Amino acid sequence: MSTPRLIHTAQALVDDVIDVPALPKRGCNSVATGRLRQAGGAVTVLLAAARSGATCVHAGSVGRGPNGDLVLAALHADGVAVSSPIVEDIDTGVCLVFVEPTAERTFITVQGAERRISVASLDSSHPRSGDMVAVSGYTLQGPSCAPLLEWLATLPTGTQVVLDPGAAFAELDEATQAAALAATTIWTSNADEAKALTGDPDMATSAPAVLAHLRPGALSIVRDGPAGCTVSVGGVTTVVPGYPRRPVDTNGAGDTHAGVMMAELLAGTDPVEAARRANVAGALKVSRRGQGTPSRAEIDAFSR
Repeated sequence: MSTPRLIHTAQALVDDVIDVPALPKRGCNSVATGRLRQAGGAVTVLLAAARSGATCVHAGSVGRGPNGDLVLAALHADGVAVSSPIVEDIDTGVCLVFVEPTAERTFITVQGAERRISVASLDSSHPRSGDMVAVSGYTLQGPSCAPLLEWLATLPTGTQVVLDPGAAFAELDEATQAAALAATTIWTSNADEAKALTGDPDMATSAPAVLAHLRPGALSIVRDGPAGCTVSVGGVTTVVPGYPRRPVDTNGAGDTHAGVMMAELLAGTDPVEAARRANVAGALKVSRRGQGTPSRAEIDAFSR
């Protein structure tokens, strides 16, 4: 029997992380106190999942150039396969991440090859029953939306679709939202993103409210930073406490949580225990500078 895999369809970008004492006023200047370039976006999810033991495939597009090379190197270093063909005429894009001393982040994205997906490029991952297919709300914007929705409709029975809506999902038209939600078997988001769908700001009650928008039997995970997350499935809702830490770098914490959660679910871990381990991973991530995605052994050691 084939090992179930995590297939990610979203944008693998380069994060250009710039530390600033404060964001400048419009038209003014702020002097950076630090800078770090690293692969991010879908890469963070995939590395988190791979380091927790999942077999991972990136089906999103990667460009030809220094940014694409950085993405490929990061994925290959952790054994993540890239199934889609390289986009030869454009490089991968960049997300400028401005981090303030409070660890609050502000983003500006310069798009590139990661938007050049097609039904054929996604299908290069050869999805099969039992696989998890990760989808981002950001891919449902612009030219990547139509091929993604068309491809999702072709997935074999038994494939799980994991939607991380991001802030972008609330800005989508109703038809696109409905199509994405109809395909979703697992929802993973922060409390603000769940509130945008349900109107409920409390993770304890918004997680079950999300299920009303998904297909029967779906699973909902709503996280709220150091407070932890809520898991709702099969009529049972459980609040899973977090592990508060003084944040050093919150960039990628949600993606790390999602990656570990999916790896654990693929391994057959109970959803509540999977969420607890994901909470540990998020706590470790925010206490580290840079990629900082913890391994399974580090999560185990923290839990002892």
